[in-house]
Amino acid sequence: MTSLCANYSFGNYISLHSKNNSVPPIKRNFHSSYGIRCSNIQRGKLSDPNYVTIFDTTLRDGEQAPGASMTAKQKMEIACQLAKLGVDVIEVGFPAASQAEFDLVKLVAQKIGNNIDEEGYVPMICGLARSTKEDIDRAWEGLKYAKTPMIHMFIATSDMHMKYKLNMSREEVVERARSMVAYATSLGFEHVRFSLEDATRSDKEFVYHIIEEVIKAGATCICVADTVGCNLPNEFAQLIVDIKANTLGIQNVILAVHCHNDLGLATANTLAGICAGVRQVDVTINGIGERAGNASLEEIVMTIKYRGEEVLGGVYTGINTKYIFTTSNMVEEYSGLKLQPNKAIVGANAFSHESGIHQDGMLKNRGTYEFISAEDVGFIRATEHGIKLGKLSGRHALKIKMLELGYIFEEKQLGDLFWRFKSLAEGKKNITDDDLRALILDETI
Repeated sequence: MTSLCANYSFGNYISLHSKNNSVPPIKRNFHSSYGIRCSNIQRGKLSDPNYVTIFDTTLRDGEQAPGASMTAKQKMEIACQLAKLGVDVIEVGFPAASQAEFDLVKLVAQKIGNNIDEEGYVPMICGLARSTKEDIDRAWEGLKYAKTPMIHMFIATSDMHMKYKLNMSREEVVERARSMVAYATSLGFEHVRFSLEDATRSDKEFVYHIIEEVIKAGATCICVADTVGCNLPNEFAQLIVDIKANTLGIQNVILAVHCHNDLGLATANTLAGICAGVRQVDVTINGIGERAGNASLEEIVMTIKYRGEEVLGGVYTGINTKYIFTTSNMVEEYSGLKLQPNKAIVGANAFSHESGIHQDGMLKNRGTYEFISAEDVGFIRATEHGIKLGKLSGRHALKIKMLELGYIFEEKQLGDLFWRFKSLAEGKKNITDDDLRALILDETI
């Protein structure tokens, strides 16, 4: 099949996926739960242009969700789990926000930021900073202990934010951004990530200009933020394409995106950004974050895993997907933000089937109704085929369930039992094994 990214055009641009890669292709198993890591993330460059780096901001933006505050111990445990998962960058927090936040950033930098595994992997440790000397100093004091520290600086670039929030002119914003990036590099930061807050509502010519200035000042990664989640995928991709076509020096840095989910499009916009050439994506576990949340790590990673080779131009990540479900459960428990049952990849119903037609298909071949393997994300089923008996279940599912309980019925007996089961299921949502045994014994339930 032809790559979607190779042929999907936006405006006058014919191709979004470059075919002129000087690096030889890496052989990969896209359906293995073990990710293959990009061997070298240099200053502003990736050794493989098809590698998508995962920037996890669960501990920073994720915790900003109302009611999601976590203890330092819980955040440290999540950071350890994110390292096990294999994320490329862990954004731990905002060091200037409080002493507790600073202490956590420093601890993660010291412990996790120096824990190199047998393959040489160690995550970059990142902290957020406003474009002020005070924030940057605080970030350096906390992050400098990591093997590979990264500072994530930002400033708003939309006219609305500059006028009402910053009370600064465009010229003042550019000078602040340029001088503070230069200051961060002077302290010793080799990885300086600069984000344009509210970029999707900013004047494009101004966006090109400020990016050029911060790149000249030393920024190694530029992040385009859809801060209020207002873009549709085609216009977001067009913005990325326009930035790449009109910004001097953009080819010398890593391009990243940060998408919010206010219209339910954070995952779609992030994927559109990847198609347009983005190679670093901001995500959170379970998609938690401000307001409606952020792009979901599990959705982005599994989309790349299952469709990256076929329609996304061969992109891949280094995530060990077998830890996704465990990590999701940990974040759900510690944040207190309960998942909707139908949440993609990690919801309680993601690998569960109650419809008779679907159950029959699953019993014959799992591929009939499951595109993603439950084992790939570390999900352990309560039953072999994920079948949940209910009022829409069919005879085949009931028969298999009875076999699991140790009962074998002739077809006529099964038919009689099936209609009694249907009557029971009409009035009860959750059918237990005891309910079924009582039904067999013809007891009143």
